Amino acid sequence: MYEYVKALHIIFVVTWFAGMFYIVRLFIYNTEANDKPEPARTILTSQFGIMSKRLWYGITWPSAILTLIFGPWMWYMRNHLEPWLAIKLCFVVGLYVYHHTLHAIYKQQAKGIFKYSSQQLRIWNEVATIFLVAIVMLATVKQGLSVVWGLGGLVAFVIVLMSAIKMYKAIRQKKGSNE
Repeated sequence: MYEYVKALHIIFVVTWFAGMFYIVRLFIYNTEANDKPEPARTILTSQFGIMSKRLWYGITWPSAILTLIFGPWMWYMRNHLEPWLAIKLCFVVGLYVYHHTLHAIYKQQAKGIFKYSSQQLRIWNEVATIFLVAIVMLATVKQGLSVVWGLGGLVAFVIVLMSAIKMYKAIRQKKGSNE
């Protein structure tokens, strides 16, 4: 039975992450649609609103809830908390906080409020990547992962990720000035 619960937990973690990654892309597209002339602006924001609602309430929220059901169920079946799992759970709590920030952005955009630029949202989208790397490394490497090397690797990963975002922005700006 444990293996089935574990499989379902992994499936819903994957669909939850997919939803979080894609919802921010829709936030970015919706934000950029506001710069378009009419009638394109209205058409695009309407379509992105429909897509966001279906993704958020049809996939992302149910996956977050089912992840929260199957994860503790797995722990209950094993009935022990190892040090790596305690650290992983701290990242999971952070991931749920991140999920709720996305929910706040979703609610704002649904009301036509756009507080963040597309560049800020691109950076915010990568927060899920950082959580994904940290959680997967902890879940797979477990006791073999040194705290020092793990944190060092995570910091290095964040530096590389943020550098890539800066390079992408520079390329986009250069392309925009050439057109």
